[in-house]
Amino acid sequence: MRHLKTAAAALTCAFALIPAGVATAGTGPAPAPGARTTAAASTAPSPDGNPSSLRAQAAGVCSDAYQIGSTGYITRGGKTVASVKQFYSRSCAKNYGYVWVWDSFRAAVGDYDVTAAVYSASQDEILGKRSWTNTTAQEFWSNGTSTVNECTAASGTVRAAGDPAPVGGYSSTRC
Repeated sequence: MRHLKTAAAALTCAFALIPAGVATAGTGPAPAPGARTTAAASTAPSPDGNPSSLRAQAAGVCSDAYQIGSTGYITRGGKTVASVKQFYSRSCAKNYGYVWVWDSFRAAVGDYDVTAAVYSASQDEILGKRSWTNTTAQEFWSNGTSTVNECTAASGTVRAAGDPAPVGGYSSTRC
């Protein structure tokens, strides 16, 4: 009886370690076509990330880009200051990093420095990185990266004026 309980516990632990599936950048549910069309109709920036915004267009983000994986957060002194998301464009076969700086941080610190990029776990490299210094903008897009067949995450940093170093965060990793 004791061996049966031990075997059952071992199997339970083993099954907990087996992933349910593998997600790739181009797989999984895409937003409904109507949902993407609604966001694309506006050029306004958005905390959700709008690939049709003026700053996204300036970065060369493809209009069909949508978020993949879950949102990461950048914290400073125990408070969330920005969101980090990864986007994927099927038509351009590119991944993008996206950083949205929260209003509460913007109001508290004045200007700040920001980076947005895509981290490739496959290459162990930060790719597509773009940097801004002494800015008060809210929306930041990385350059597109040709990493759709790799394990990637969006990467972002924020450094308030006067801070000696930036704080950073990552979205979830997608393979």
